[in-house]
Amino acid sequence: MPNVFFLVPGRIDTRTGGSIYDHRIAEGLRDRGWAVDVRELDTSFPFPSQTALAHADEVLASLPDRGLVVVDGLAFGAMSDAVERHAARLRLVALVHLPLAADASFDRDTAARFEAAERRALACAGLVIVTSPVTLSLMARHDLPSGRIAVVEPGTDRAPLACGSQDACVHLLSVGTLNPGKGHEMLLQALAKAPHRGWRLTCAGSLTRHPATAARVRAAVHGLGLADRVWLVGELDAEALETCYDSADLFVLATRQETYGMAVAEALAHGLPVVSTTTGAIPALVGDEAGLLVPPGDVDALAAALTRVLTDPGLRARLADGARRARARLPSWGDASEKMSTVLEHAG
Repeated sequence: MPNVFFLVPGRIDTRTGGSIYDHRIAEGLRDRGWAVDVRELDTSFPFPSQTALAHADEVLASLPDRGLVVVDGLAFGAMSDAVERHAARLRLVALVHLPLAADASFDRDTAARFEAAERRALACAGLVIVTSPVTLSLMARHDLPSGRIAVVEPGTDRAPLACGSQDACVHLLSVGTLNPGKGHEMLLQALAKAPHRGWRLTCAGSLTRHPATAARVRAAVHGLGLADRVWLVGELDAEALETCYDSADLFVLATRQETYGMAVAEALAHGLPVVSTTTGAIPALVGDEAGLLVPPGDVDALAAALTRVLTDPGLRARLADGARRARARLPSWGDASEKMSTVLEHAG
């Protein structure tokens, strides 16, 4: 039985895209005969305290010589000293969802510090696994040899087709943590500009991980006069979220930056048409027939796209047909886990 250690920042069952990926891949590897030992690091990464760094160093020190160790990139690039200390003894694999320095929410000085630290850490990795071709392109700045980097995209669960709202009011669904990158305020501004008023919006995602953003979104809901049509329901369990997908007519996500777009893929798995942005793998997932995409940050373009879909039932129906076709092309988590297994089998 092959063994692998997974080091992740915070709890692996956290409902964020990166944690969901880590969790599902770990489960998939176990299904394929791997012994997977998950070690949870401090939640402060990628801005670790000294205590968090000391704990991460202790975790690495506790692992056996020549152990195969996959470290989530949110931690890997921020613990370069510990990585360098243990690189000769362990087979280190960096699992990068988004290079730290490429995070659009960081200022220039922070990004520069992360770039230097991440470069040091990645030089110690025998293998770097990225989760999308977009991430692969962002890694060019680190000049990694092509033989040391592999792409393993997320999977998507097979899901029943959404039944929809079954009434005259168009039910919009947005799924994502309320943080600066997901664009909730821009979505609300765009909806306020849309002349059509026969809609309601459910926003499912944590209200506690970025309290300042959640407070701004709540203020925008009331300031724009949308309190009777917008529900901020917080982070939902799988059953409650499935209920939201089933009753939705349209998936909306005004995200500013993605490397893949797992929430969009999940919406397509339910046969939902999409209005979103041209970032990450979203254009490849949606294509030309399953939704309307606009540049990130363009409120007017988003308002125009929403207006088209809200006011034209025929367009919504055509996009829903396209979403059902896109649904059939989505890779499964089994596909992703099988590829990860193959990649790790050849790790140095």
